[in-house]
Amino acid sequence: MEVLLKYFPNLSETQIKQFSMLKDLYEDWNAKINVVSRKDIDELYTRHVLHSLGIVKVLEFKPGSQIMDVGTGGGFPGIPLAIMHPEVDFYLIDVIAKKIKVVNEVASAIGLKNLKAEQKRAELVKNSFDFIVSRAVTNMPDFVNWVDGKIKKDSKHDLKNGILYLKGGDLTEELASFPAATLYDLSSFFDEEFFETKKVVHLPLKFKK
Repeated sequence: MEVLLKYFPNLSETQIKQFSMLKDLYEDWNAKINVVSRKDIDELYTRHVLHSLGIVKVLEFKPGSQIMDVGTGGGFPGIPLAIMHPEVDFYLIDVIAKKIKVVNEVASAIGLKNLKAEQKRAELVKNSFDFIVSRAVTNMPDFVNWVDGKIKKDSKHDLKNGILYLKGGDLTEELASFPAATLYDLSSFFDEEFFETKKVVHLPLKFKK
């Protein structure tokens, strides 16, 4: 928890309580269903929670926004983002049912009221969102194909509506066909070695009827 308070010192008592409950919950669920890699469970707050919150350093979602997390796995980045934004609606999807079970159980245990999670493919989602977030579930061209047409028309944030994608390494080739993409180095926000090559990619997407 110390690493979270280092970068987010203004958390409310409720947020501190919710974040502090995550480690025991994920350790318990990980023993039954492997949702976080074994080596990462000890680094949960740095490698999963803080990594997810890299998006907050790039953009804080305004109350009433609607955000979809595609390929959420065990609930990252969606659960940490939902804790940080209690007045924002989050919709988390993954194709693996047992992972969505963990997401729902964790969200229920910590009292998250602003999150809904379902087993679903992104292509089958009918709603539209201000932003679609994810953590390196596939390459950007495929991801754009999954979520194209699911972005709201009216933008109310400083960044245009679209994708906020957590990804590491050299993205030059992957983003070659997306000149509108902007990269934010997480090493600019977080000191830990883990973030040296980690980035948030913002890719505006046009509204489609």
